[in-house]
Amino acid sequence: MAKDPVCGMQVDEKKATPKTQHNGQTYYFCCAGCKWAFEKEPAKYAGKSGAGGQSGHKGH
Repeated sequence: MAKDPVCGMQVDEKKATPKTQHNGQTYYFCCAGCKWAFEKEPAKYAGKSGAGGQSGHKGH
């Protein structure tokens, strides 16, 4: 299991979940909205192992 760096949800990286690469590391997301938020501001979320100060989803 991997942790979505945007919302903190646990996601199964073996399933067809949205993912992206940043600085040679793969990040997995629970939905396209979290992937979009990460890609918009990767420095805000990259390297964090949690929700980045947020809890839960915001409007997906």
